[in-house]
Amino acid sequence: MIGKMVYNAPETCVTHRCRISGVVRGDSLRTTPLTRNNLHMGIASITEGEDFMAAECSFDIVSEYDEQELVNAIDQARREVQTRFDLKDTKTEIAQTKDTIVINTESTLTLKGVRDILESKAVRRGLSLKIFKPGKEEDAASGRVRQVIELQQGIAQDLAKSITKTIRDKYPKVKPQIQGEAIRVSAKSRDELQAVIALLKEKDLPVPLQFINYRS
Repeated sequence: MIGKMVYNAPETCVTHRCRISGVVRGDSLRTTPLTRNNLHMGIASITEGEDFMAAECSFDIVSEYDEQELVNAIDQARREVQTRFDLKDTKTEIAQTKDTIVINTESTLTLKGVRDILESKAVRRGLSLKIFKPGKEEDAASGRVRQVIELQQGIAQDLAKSITKTIRDKYPKVKPQIQGEAIRVSAKSRDELQAVIALLKEKDLPVPLQFINYRS
């Protein structure tokens, strides 16, 4: 009988991208190199219950925006407001914080004009308008109006759960996993991952999605 002992440091078979375990023959204490030739000769073998399996491919789903491009868009919007004939005397302010943009202007009408300018600049800088979540128009001092626009970044837990369910329902063999404000998607083939991307691009989701960190 040939005794088997699992080699404690499995290596990767480059050709098949699978994990295999070495064994010791007879009473020898020397581990056998894990090569394809040795496998064919019976000197090394795959541990019971294991098989040659293709490595999984994966990518991450995130919802992010380029913060510098947003700064650029706001700066361009400010400059246009200051020079446009119907807005330059309104003393409009466009202030940015980490998570919001606050517009303070003369009236509801000028607020709409400022918003239109800001959104057009954002689109030209390659930003999705879904990163903007406008709040209600509010009264400000001296009869002016203000509006707080929340900046959306990251995938909220409720939305992440909905996305993972959508993926599982359509592609049961694909494995989505929530990781903080992102989702890791793993599958046996690139085609499955491409199908998931196409599926999500068809959905009208409340935030923009990006598909990054592809691994194969």
